[in-house]
Amino acid sequence: MHTIACVVQNGFAPFEFGLACEAFGLDRSDEGIRNFDFRIVTPDPGVVEANLPFSINVDADLSFADEADLVVITPIPREQWDAVDERVTAVVRRAVARGAWVLTVCSGAFVVAASGVLDGKRATTHWRYAETMARMYPEIDVDPDVLYVQSGRIITSAGTAAGLDACLHLLRLELGAEAANTIARRMVVPPLRDGGQAQFIARPLPEAASLSLAPITDWMIENLDLDLSVDLLASRAHMSPRTFARRFKADYGTTPAAWLGRQRILRAQRLLEQTDLGLEQVAADSGFGSASVLRQNFARALGLSPSAYRARFACTPEAVAAAGADLPDGARLVEPVAS
Repeated sequence: MHTIACVVQNGFAPFEFGLACEAFGLDRSDEGIRNFDFRIVTPDPGVVEANLPFSINVDADLSFADEADLVVITPIPREQWDAVDERVTAVVRRAVARGAWVLTVCSGAFVVAASGVLDGKRATTHWRYAETMARMYPEIDVDPDVLYVQSGRIITSAGTAAGLDACLHLLRLELGAEAANTIARRMVVPPLRDGGQAQFIARPLPEAASLSLAPITDWMIENLDLDLSVDLLASRAHMSPRTFARRFKADYGTTPAAWLGRQRILRAQRLLEQTDLGLEQVAADSGFGSASVLRQNFARALGLSPSAYRARFACTPEAVAAAGADLPDGARLVEPVAS
């Protein structure tokens, strides 16, 4: 992925537009991360009004989007959902046909839905709009309880900040976990959030708020190589297994097993990028037990094998040092990868 077209239209949302610029448009070459050819495009070049009392001037039309490796669709106002600009939906259809990435933020999903490329696929948008999208496009499996959905090379994201989660997900796929983590640290955001939109939907407060489970999750991350059963974790938290599982789901929006699985994948990615450890040792250190179990979980989560991931994303010592990597005992830095 080298070229990125960010599509804005009248009534665009400044925050969602800004996060696309932040994720893909900044120069991070001083941190060893390559730059993208990032351009802002619009159907009618000139003044483009925001949904707040200001505007921006966009010089480029949509032609660059027809050659971009990624097309980002920013939100459009509700009054445009029933009349999406056909020039933009045509760009989306052509992008999907040629195998480019398409990423939407918030109600930008309505643009991609109108193009027809999501029919028969799973997608998401802001939880407030999910029911409307499902009603307007019954052929789409609209999931209101996730931060983002990847269906092939189409990524739809939920409201506002969830667009940043989707951007970091794509950067992780294209640049590797370490580069994505470096970008996230620079933006002072977590590189990956677990759970879904359900944690943000307004609901009555519980009668008694649960105690923080942060000490438990910190301990889990430090001991990923152990057999971390719910019974063991509940015992450390001085709760019954049932209470622990319920409170964990309430605090983190997912089950302990799902959260733990994601942390183990992230640990395996880090070891594959930064060390020359064999797959059996990577599997042991990340808690998967064996290389075969690691391969199965890794392929399901990321769509490629651990060996293929290492071949693609192995870091040079300079890049690792710049990122401040914390290597495990017995591991050493990989040799520089030939270009």
